[in-house]
Amino acid sequence: MPLETSAETPIPVRTVLRLVGDWIGRLGRVWVEGQIAELSRRGGAVYLTLRDPVAVVSVRVVCPRTVFDAAEPEPTEGSRVVVWAKPDFNMTRGSFSLSALELRAVGIGELLARLERLRRSLASEGLFAPERKRLPPFLPRLIGLICGRDSAAERDVLENAARRWPSVRFRVEQVAVQGPFAVSEVTDALRALDADAEVDVIIIARGGGSIEDLLPFSDEYLVRAVAACRTPVVSAIGHEQDVPLLDLVADVRASTPTDAARRVVPDISEQIAIISELRSRARRQLAGRLDREAAWLKDIRSRPVLASPAADLESRHERVLALAERARRCLASGLDRAEADLAHTRARLIALSPAATLRRGYAIVQRADSTVVRSGRDVAKAEPLLIRLASDQINVTVSDQQ
Repeated sequence: MPLETSAETPIPVRTVLRLVGDWIGRLGRVWVEGQIAELSRRGGAVYLTLRDPVAVVSVRVVCPRTVFDAAEPEPTEGSRVVVWAKPDFNMTRGSFSLSALELRAVGIGELLARLERLRRSLASEGLFAPERKRLPPFLPRLIGLICGRDSAAERDVLENAARRWPSVRFRVEQVAVQGPFAVSEVTDALRALDADAEVDVIIIARGGGSIEDLLPFSDEYLVRAVAACRTPVVSAIGHEQDVPLLDLVADVRASTPTDAARRVVPDISEQIAIISELRSRARRQLAGRLDREAAWLKDIRSRPVLASPAADLESRHERVLALAERARRCLASGLDRAEADLAHTRARLIALSPAATLRRGYAIVQRADSTVVRSGRDVAKAEPLLIRLASDQINVTVSDQQ
């Protein structure tokens, strides 16, 4: 039940502390996981500062020496441990702590098993899917670099990038790359670079180290922050055989910091060589095209119609003259044949003409209606007739009929 208090009816500090202590006492015993930030031995107890690597909060743990010595292997500063403890609130000092009942060091095998379970869980969400990955731009305007303070990884990236492209620009964020503050500092630097509109690609670089040293780069909090970035992220953590979860979620995985510089920054000498090769290829293509067109034009010009246009006209003129002469000969021959045929036909007509027969002494007898009398029985007595001779005609009357 909440306390009913007011400015007129306040409660003393001891009451508040007692109530807080009672509430904490009801929590019971809990298992707590964290990283040992500080460790000191005084008398029969070991005092630990257990830190959460993500939230950057810590709690004081009081561990009896017997409980601490029973842990295998012996925990040291930076070790990850699991503590079975009872929450304790000291009313006198108003402080909260954990009284350790059992302490277990998180071994490499258990760490790897946890990482594998986390990897499968994140993979099932699609965070490692190839279709999510983006390629960095060909030549970034500004490269964000997250690395350790004065680290060899920073020198490798900057020197190799400058050697490949001297005018390349970097925005460097130096952070802790191991220890309890690594996750939070790397994540904050990542978000700051991602918010910068000029940054086209982000490199997260760290040199080699043990599995424990590289654990911050497999933290779920950092992995999800990388997955949420709008800027392409290049991971260059440890050596080639080291594969933290950051390598799986990043858009590009580089085997080393030097490899990261090679993947992000183009080599100016290679680009110049490529440009020279392309120019040479274009020049060859153009020269070849011009040579083909020149050969085609030469071939066209060598044809008679273009080499000597007048010669073709002359040949055509001669052909026209020849055809005209042929036409005249054909027409004259046709006229001669027609004239001969006409003369022959005229001769035949003359030979077959009745006038020719009349000139041989024959005559044609016709009635008044111009019909020809073919027999004496066809005329009547006293019928007028016309006798046509070769040169004239005679009118007669039939006087007798035999």
